[in-house]
Amino acid sequence: MGEERRYGEFVAVRRHGDGDAEGAGGPGHVAELVLDRPKAMNAVSTEMARSIAAACAALGADRDVRVVVVTSTHERAFCVGADLKERNSFSDADLVRQRPVARGAYTGVLELPVPTIAAVHGFALGGGFELALSCDLIVADRTAVVGLPEVSVGVIPGGGGTQLLPRRVGAARAAELIFTARRLEAAEARELGLVDELVEEGRDRAEALALAARIAANSPVGLRAAKRALRLGHGLDLRAGLEVEDAAWRAVAFSGDRAEGVAAFNEKREPRWPGE
Repeated sequence: MGEERRYGEFVAVRRHGDGDAEGAGGPGHVAELVLDRPKAMNAVSTEMARSIAAACAALGADRDVRVVVVTSTHERAFCVGADLKERNSFSDADLVRQRPVARGAYTGVLELPVPTIAAVHGFALGGGFELALSCDLIVADRTAVVGLPEVSVGVIPGGGGTQLLPRRVGAARAAELIFTARRLEAAEARELGLVDELVEEGRDRAEALALAARIAANSPVGLRAAKRALRLGHGLDLRAGLEVEDAAWRAVAFSGDRAEGVAAFNEKREPRWPGE
């Protein structure tokens, strides 16, 4: 494992490179965004939300980062959502002031320009599951329990859940899950498409980092452009979506990465991506 940088008390970023035990790819190209508030099962307080947003801003600006993996230090939880103990003391004015801070955490993960993977075990509920939904891929172990129970406490999924869940499972299925506030265990979550890969207990982080390594071996220019095309094109009609794709293609077609990729293929060697 490479360097670790703290963002406040509850969030860390670890950089992984060649030779790491977890198998991460190129030197420092995989970053691990660590949720580290174990005493509260990673409940997202105002301070923690600020730290997640700050960490994401730094990761998004780092051109050496090719993949981000979101993990948890708590043995029995990925994240249990908003810190309701903190919110219990809020006035209406406090809640209004906190809203943009909370949104900043979820949009920080959602708007990362590189591929993102959530490594989920134990509870991923409410805002915790929304953090996972904000990632491109979710790897979960067999202990995972996921759900959006917000209507059971008088609110709605406000970290992107009403928009991200139907994009995964369709409008009717998302409505059923949100309206009933029910929790899903790992096998059903995988069957319905709420998570993408189901692994053995305790293997979520290692498998997510291994997947990140495979992704990070590819062109950083290509990865960013592909993610941009996937995100911007989603929900558009086919003709408009193909225009988004064409713009992304033009952004990479004349890049150093494209030239290196073609050369490496013809020379039968591993590419050395310039990243530009």
